[in-house]
Amino acid sequence: MANILSLPYVVRNILSMIIIFIVSASLLAMAPHILPRYYVIVLSYALSFAIASLGFNLLLGYTGLLSFGHAVFFAAGAYTIALIARYVPELYSLEIIITIAIGASAMLAALIGAICTRHTEAHFSILMLAISMIIYSLIFKFYNITRGSDGLPVPIPKVFGLSFNWMPRSEYIVNVFYYILLAIFIISTFIMYLVTSSPFGKALQAVRDNPGRAYLIGINVKLYRYYSFIISGIYTGLAGALWSIINGHTSPEIAHWTFSGEIVFMTLLGGYTLFIGPIIGAIVYTFLKLYAVIYTPYWLLTTGVAITAFSLLLPRGIGGGIAGLYKFMRPSREKEVEKRLRGWENVA
Repeated sequence: MANILSLPYVVRNILSMIIIFIVSASLLAMAPHILPRYYVIVLSYALSFAIASLGFNLLLGYTGLLSFGHAVFFAAGAYTIALIARYVPELYSLEIIITIAIGASAMLAALIGAICTRHTEAHFSILMLAISMIIYSLIFKFYNITRGSDGLPVPIPKVFGLSFNWMPRSEYIVNVFYYILLAIFIISTFIMYLVTSSPFGKALQAVRDNPGRAYLIGINVKLYRYYSFIISGIYTGLAGALWSIINGHTSPEIAHWTFSGEIVFMTLLGGYTLFIGPIIGAIVYTFLKLYAVIYTPYWLLTTGVAITAFSLLLPRGIGGGIAGLYKFMRPSREKEVEKRLRGWENVA
């Protein structure tokens, strides 16, 4: 009986998700033909941050670990690209450098995760903060390699042997790199959805909700946290690599704990209880910061006030607010079906 009742409801949900995905992807693909060049570049930044927020939310929203040092992986991806361009230019092709950046981020996440995921809550957060500040200091001190506060330039990479150095960077980003970035973003989002919807993702949620009970039913709590940490680090490192190509330059500030705070803000702003929440948060935060910088010299104050207002008015984030509004406005028939389903689940 439950299956009969649930089938139309589930099908409608799946169809709704497919339609939203297709419409969103189509709008993003049309952005270079609709928006001015400058806004397309800002949207490119937002998509790279969205990938980082998706990875961070796997750790926060699904595993229950709050990190104040995730900028270290963002910096790892960005500096990997910049160092290859400076010291191994013969390898400087997009498909190669992205692969190396992902590998470098994975190895760093595996190393740091082996230390930090043994601890939880405040201890985990403080450890991540401390490690990120150590690496931030090392980037400054190894001037001969990283150029310290001057940072490193990130030239336009080849793509499968094709050179685009003759193009201005803005034109390259809008006409070439944006579509590569969009494809990577869509693939990354789809993979993350599969991860969070899989038994592995459900196990992470069990670890988040009640580690003791998860351990009693056979889940290796520390190992699952460790795997989640590595995946999260890979996503953040990938985002840093893509961001560095858009930005054309990388500097130590992206390893600072304040930059980690921005990743946290994006995730919370969009709503970490919803899968697409971090994506919404990254896009909104990027454009919010853009307009704050344009219209006022007190952009930090303006951004802080705006985030505080969003947090008070929408405690579940923008995505959570949209989901709540959708549930409120659903037809009464769907609400009745959901109510009956819950009744059958309780009987079962």
